[in-house]
Amino acid sequence: MQHNLFTTMRSLKLIDGCKGTQVYAINTSAPTTGGGGGGTAGGGGGGVGDKLLHHLQDHLRVNSIRSKSSRIHQTPSQTSIVLDVLPYGLPMTDLLEPQIEPCLKSVDFVEALADLYRRIENCPQFEKSGIYLEQCAVFRGLSDPKLFRRSLRCARQHAVDVHTKIVLAAWLRYERREDELIGTSAMDCCGRNMECPKATLVSGYDPESVYDYCVCTREPREELRDDISMEDEECSTSDDEGDMSFCIGDDEIRCVRYKIASLSRPFRTMLYGSFIESRREKINFSQNGISAEAMRAAEIYSRIKRLDDFDPRLVLELLSFANRFCCEEMKSACDSYLASMVLLRELPTSMQNPNVARIFCNAESRERLAVVGHASFVLYYFLSQVAMEEDMKSNTTVMLLERLVECATESWQKQLAFHQLGVVMLEREEYKDAQIWFEEAVEAGHIYSMAGVARTKFKRGHKYSAYKLMNSLFSDYTLVGWMYQERSLYCIGREKIMDLNSATELDPTLSYPYKYRAVMFVEENKLEAAITEINRILGFKVSPDCLELRAWISIALEDYEGALRDVRALMTLDLTYMMFYGQLHGDHLIEVLQPLVQQCSQADCWMQLYDRWSSVDDIGSLAVVHHMLAKDPGKSLLRFRQSLLLLRLNSQKAAMRSLRLARNYASSEHERLVYEGWILYDTGHREEALAKAEASISMQRSFEAFFLKAYALSDQSFDPETAVYVIQLLEEALRCPSDGLRKGQALNNLGSVYVDCEKLDLAADCYMNALNIKHTRAHQGLARVYHLKNQRKAAYDEMTKLIEKARNNASAYEKRSEYCDRDMAKSDLSMATQLDPLRTYPYRYRAAVLMDDHKEAEAIKELSRAIAFKPDLQLLHLRAAFHDSMGDNISTRRDCEAALCLDPNHADTLDLYSKARERVNEQQT
Repeated sequence: MQHNLFTTMRSLKLIDGCKGTQVYAINTSAPTTGGGGGGTAGGGGGGVGDKLLHHLQDHLRVNSIRSKSSRIHQTPSQTSIVLDVLPYGLPMTDLLEPQIEPCLKSVDFVEALADLYRRIENCPQFEKSGIYLEQCAVFRGLSDPKLFRRSLRCARQHAVDVHTKIVLAAWLRYERREDELIGTSAMDCCGRNMECPKATLVSGYDPESVYDYCVCTREPREELRDDISMEDEECSTSDDEGDMSFCIGDDEIRCVRYKIASLSRPFRTMLYGSFIESRREKINFSQNGISAEAMRAAEIYSRIKRLDDFDPRLVLELLSFANRFCCEEMKSACDSYLASMVLLRELPTSMQNPNVARIFCNAESRERLAVVGHASFVLYYFLSQVAMEEDMKSNTTVMLLERLVECATESWQKQLAFHQLGVVMLEREEYKDAQIWFEEAVEAGHIYSMAGVARTKFKRGHKYSAYKLMNSLFSDYTLVGWMYQERSLYCIGREKIMDLNSATELDPTLSYPYKYRAVMFVEENKLEAAITEINRILGFKVSPDCLELRAWISIALEDYEGALRDVRALMTLDLTYMMFYGQLHGDHLIEVLQPLVQQCSQADCWMQLYDRWSSVDDIGSLAVVHHMLAKDPGKSLLRFRQSLLLLRLNSQKAAMRSLRLARNYASSEHERLVYEGWILYDTGHREEALAKAEASISMQRSFEAFFLKAYALSDQSFDPETAVYVIQLLEEALRCPSDGLRKGQALNNLGSVYVDCEKLDLAADCYMNALNIKHTRAHQGLARVYHLKNQRKAAYDEMTKLIEKARNNASAYEKRSEYCDRDMAKSDLSMATQLDPLRTYPYRYRAAVLMDDHKEAEAIKELSRAIAFKPDLQLLHLRAAFHDSMGDNISTRRDCEAALCLDPNHADTLDLYSKARERVNEQQT
């Protein structure tokens, strides 16, 4: 075990500061921080009408809310303004409630990850797709969507049958929402077999083929028809050729015996075996569930092996026939034919058609799909997720989840289906049904669903029963944050606050405890304390509900500018957000607040954006961009800037929406290609993103095209040759027109590459130039240069400048800790954790110090504290290394397996895992 884990320096890659996202290099020895990288709902003008004021009076009287005027001394005119912008009063603790998350949630997440990895590694190859789908369900509950998409790609890669390939390919396309890209079709090929609509029609297990470039050589149906000879298109075999008949009712279908026998083993046995049918020329087939028309089609297929001219309804019947008599070749042909229609390959867009929706939703439809082999858990899992995202309370969502339940066979499938149906019923306020489904999920093994059972009991008036149920978990399982959070709902006073504080201590990412404490301060007329409390979570986790609450409190403080900032930001995150307990659309509140703040022109907005960007105020920057887009909604450049900010705030879904809008509003083909490249890159298609960048550059040299190419190229092993090429690309980018915001990022990234190439003076020049155009994050790069030149004090001072300038400065405290002594480093890292508990380096540093001081148990505890709410690869790897140094091979193996579930190619963990597994095997033998 090395005892200097916390002193080794890291090497910042270009990607750490390139696009605008915060990307953290994964290194157990030191931190890596990144930088760079609806219609109006009604009403108008400056106030609300008598109806809203009357509603407010009723609201205050019924709920016994103390009005703002009784809490803060105001003039009558001030009170009127507050009433105008707070028509629904102030928030109340009694109306706050955390959501039951609609995902699989384990009480021992590390063991769940380890178990998944073991099963993926040891299962037969044909079963891997199903386990990867289970992994998707587990990763869905994590904050990193890249893990989910990676598992989804693995599930598609290992899929065997056409149906599963089609559904998973459609799901992968849906993750990019390609249906929202103007001018695209579900039949367009992305270039790789992974998602190609035609490649999915090839049955069989061939996992490596998904990485091949798709040839798309299948001929159009019209050309195929021309190739079919007239005799092949005859409706039935002539009497001379036929040597037997199938009789269906009054119809007689002449067939060639050996052709029919070739369709399947059952037919071969029936027509050439010991059955009586083998000696008959005419066989009565009336009771076998096939029409005479379909039997004629089957006879034609037995000769020409094509379905091209058949009606889809007829092919559907043939598919049922093929399933019944095990005609695998015919079944595959029917699958391919039907899948090429709108039904499956245009999912989920086709769900918007009510006729198509009926095919999937009700029980009878599912049975019909099952007959033809197109009712599956993966299909209904996909459709139900789409429906929940669009409208969780809709009847369509309920019916699809009911079909999901019917398709669930494995334990995890039942847990997920039952739990999600419980969540939906809870949202619909159908508490009795919700409780039943949650109880089913618990029975299937999903312990988290007990929170749903408790909530429904509480809703039905059984508060003490809910408390007892949650309390029972505390003695049976390892304590986690959500247990305390849920139990807090069923207690009062000091006990409630203690539970909420315990929930935050165990899982600081839970937003409800912060919101409750903030609203409690509001009710105590401690508005500044309320703002401080909600700022604690907004400093590292931005969500619409927390922004709404801060805006709400800001209005009460008459900080209308701050309120408007937060409402604009939250409406960027969620275009449909309804504020004040769902009573008022956010766009309406923006209209009400606008006259209360200073008006500014588009030029003023650009200046504000520079200032916000320079002070690392991402929420403020987002609000300015929202304001600018309200005046110029078709500005693709602004949409792109918006996407960068959203990525920095870890709002992947909203960022992708902004990117799609940027692409749709692009004024030129070369610009459109760049945005398509970013969409592809952000969803894990690096090679395709590079191709888009190159295609754009071939049309016109532009800053963004060169920047995209440099960014994508840096996302690989950074060898000297690649580094030189990336430098050239960034220099080309800087020669192209762009604004200071992006040029500052390019200079910062160029400095990073120069540092990696040990060209420190050139790197310093880049960082200085970036700082000259207010790219504040360049302080971090310059500090690194000073450190590498053994100018430790200058490095420390440089990071101090960043701390003073940056509004979000947790990363700056973390980085500055490298340039000071141990005690000062501990102080800086403690501040970093306080500002952003999701940053993993401080935990790793503290744990390494404890290990150096031979406090092994405390070191493990420090890492375990963070792993409980952030199962991070590096945290798991380091804890595995600690266990290994202590001789605990079983714990080492478990942590390695959990880490490898997150990244199966992590070389250091693979090496450690191999040694631990050998030792465990030796112990067992």
